[in-house]
Amino acid sequence: MRSPVLLVVAHGSRDPRHAATVHALVRRVRATRPGLRVETGFLDFNLPSVQGVLESLAAEGVEDVVALPLLLTRAFHAKADIPAVLRDAPPRLRIRQAEVLGPSPLLLAGLERRLYEAGLSPADKSSTGVVLASAGSTDPEAIAVIAAIAREWRHTGWCAVRPAFASASLPRTEDAVRELRALGCRRVAVAPYVIAPGRLPDRIAAGAREAGADVLAEVLGPSPELAELLLRRYTAALGAGQLTAA
Repeated sequence: MRSPVLLVVAHGSRDPRHAATVHALVRRVRATRPGLRVETGFLDFNLPSVQGVLESLAAEGVEDVVALPLLLTRAFHAKADIPAVLRDAPPRLRIRQAEVLGPSPLLLAGLERRLYEAGLSPADKSSTGVVLASAGSTDPEAIAVIAAIAREWRHTGWCAVRPAFASASLPRTEDAVRELRALGCRRVAVAPYVIAPGRLPDRIAAGAREAGADVLAEVLGPSPELAELLLRRYTAALGAGQLTAA
């Protein structure tokens, strides 16, 4: 019996780096799970659209799809935009909507990978303060999740961890960097809690440079941890067996 198609639902961006990063991540997922069909659809700005992919799958005779939001928090896109698109899917499709990616220990592992690639080592943790810099949201649930992740990450040995936001919420990255300096952390690192490059990640980077952060990590991108997390969310959605009405 053929496994349901995994449809990765990305936000989309005018910045070409965004789509390129999403496609690189999807290629890693395919390489990690050979034989699983993985497709990509975008909510806005990029093609193919989610609706277009769903229509193509239905035309091919596909019946089962797992739609996986490429999102780190459960905010407006996961709660409203994606369910609305899935409700308009061709009626022959049975669609399960997987959970968003965060929070997860795999994301923390991916963040640490990026920090070590940027020049830190595990021996630096106790003297390094980290800014967990996310895109930001007006959704209180999403903001609370980011704050909780920062508290959890602090307990793994870092000098301190502070959340920051590129939009919608405060503090900004540069303010969090300065706060960690004032706390007495020997060095300050900024870890972008974002998947792909774009306008808001650029704002995070600009804030890090403005405040003189010692280390600026790359975005999560097509990391092995993120690819593994997508597959875990896919498997969990199959186990839950919950269908989204089309």
